[in-house]
Amino acid sequence: MSMNTVPERLAALRAAMAANGVAVYLIPVGDPHASEYLPCHYTSLTWFSGFHGENSNFVVTRTESALWADGRYFVQAEKEIAGTEIKLQRMGEPGVPTVEEYCANALNEGEALGLCGLTASTALVNDLKKTLEKKGAFIKTLNLEDELWTEGRPALPDTPAWILPKEYAGFSPAEKLDQLRSKLKELGCTAQFVGKLDNLAWLLNLRAMDIECTPYAMAYCYVTRSRAVLFINTARVTPEAKAELEANGITLAEYDDVLKFLAAETEPQTVLAECSTVNYAVYQVLEQNPALTVKDGTDPLLMMKGVKNETELAHTKQAHIRDAVAMVRFQIELESRLAAGETLTELTVDEILHKYRSADDKFLVESFGTIAAYGGNAAMMHYHATPEDHAVLEKKGFLLVDSGAQYLGGTTDITRTIPLGEVPGSYRRDYTLVLQAFIRLHAARFPEGCTGKSLDVLSRQVMWENYLDYKHGTGHGVGCYLNDHEGPTNFANARVPMEEGMVISIEPGIYRAGMLGVRTENLVTVVRDKRSDEFGQFFRFEPLTLCPINTQAIETKMLSRSEVAWLNQYHSYVFEQLSPMLEPEERKWLGAATAPLHI
Repeated sequence: MSMNTVPERLAALRAAMAANGVAVYLIPVGDPHASEYLPCHYTSLTWFSGFHGENSNFVVTRTESALWADGRYFVQAEKEIAGTEIKLQRMGEPGVPTVEEYCANALNEGEALGLCGLTASTALVNDLKKTLEKKGAFIKTLNLEDELWTEGRPALPDTPAWILPKEYAGFSPAEKLDQLRSKLKELGCTAQFVGKLDNLAWLLNLRAMDIECTPYAMAYCYVTRSRAVLFINTARVTPEAKAELEANGITLAEYDDVLKFLAAETEPQTVLAECSTVNYAVYQVLEQNPALTVKDGTDPLLMMKGVKNETELAHTKQAHIRDAVAMVRFQIELESRLAAGETLTELTVDEILHKYRSADDKFLVESFGTIAAYGGNAAMMHYHATPEDHAVLEKKGFLLVDSGAQYLGGTTDITRTIPLGEVPGSYRRDYTLVLQAFIRLHAARFPEGCTGKSLDVLSRQVMWENYLDYKHGTGHGVGCYLNDHEGPTNFANARVPMEEGMVISIEPGIYRAGMLGVRTENLVTVVRDKRSDEFGQFFRFEPLTLCPINTQAIETKMLSRSEVAWLNQYHSYVFEQLSPMLEPEERKWLGAATAPLHI
């Protein structure tokens, strides 16, 4: 059977479902490590559905199929699944069933829902079980993705694995393992299974490039009070890294042996295994081993990694200075070439950015695929131009550029919306509203114990007052030469208090389908402000991103004096930090771009 198109692949999947006694099949966006960004080998959802996106699920029944996507991808998803049978389920909107509800409705008593235990999180499976039990249906684990997707499938990644030096990480792997063991003791656990790649990378200072733009090695780690076993394709570990790991008390084992190892474990342990990050296949083996008592709970590595140490913060700040210099040079070249009448596209934007970032000796790779979106393309929040589908820049409207880089020691992420010429009044209003939302949160002071969820309203209130909103989080945590998106903090739903040393983005936006997208984004770090004798310690955000915010499209009459003062102060700080790094003509450009705004 040919499987070159989505309809052909769905037909093959349904035939395999019938052959295996499965009435419904679920394909989540996922790999064995609950990764947000996936190795190409694990992009099965895209292969079967045609949709490229994160935080998604795809369900196929005997007669229909449905795709769940969040608000960032509504426009993109409709475009990518057009012409197929697949129906888009807009997550979070009224009347839209959850994945669990949809699956339960599609199953009869005694029927099975199939899924791959390696790529489904235990939390997802547990939620499904609760819902399906009410219908008398059950879950059957099998791997139809591997059975059907054989031709042209990318191989499992095996890039060289190495150890980030302590001078960048702040602590050695042995020191971090000691810290983790202390946390486990507090939680009443004697061991932990670490499956999430960013947590493992931080814990062992382990780096590779198994995932595009993200410096991870596909691996697991099993930590007890006296042992630490790293499951990895040992052939890809450099001799230097192997020696460093062993010197830090870490034993190497083969990646494919993890299930066999856990099944054979005889030393009694109370094992912490977070259901949201440990895949169902691993969790089943842990639960079935009589020597092990499994405890679900929040991975302590999440907070340990999320609060940056002094060394990590110092290198992060340096990375942002390097990135800001590249951003200045990018904007100068963009303006110059447009003024000269050159034909530039969204792809050109990516090329120019890469040229200047990669010129830095600490640059390693982009931190995510650059979003260079002109005009209506910017309404798709995670739009990516391709050689087959991209826009030509014109001397009017907005260009939205969301980009970042991995530097040795730090990760950057910045969005700027750049006017390319004439901007209609309605566009200027949207641009200014986004700026106001950005400033109000950026300038916030807040007491100890305050969460991101509590602060989110400071940004959204500007939108709500104007009957607007944006269907994405206001900001996300960012790693230190790690993931561009990391927990434990964000502004959407995190109930974790803000702590000194956390790094988070602030990125409100406005999106109008087919017309425009406006977003402004900085990374900030949480710092101590003043302490009140009566009301305790207060905190604030300190900017890490050091790049001018374009003032040409601002409706200045909409801004308050305090908002103008904040913007001028920020621009003064940007000029102070960057000017010593620039050539005279570049400093001249920066001086104009950061000139005080007056109302």
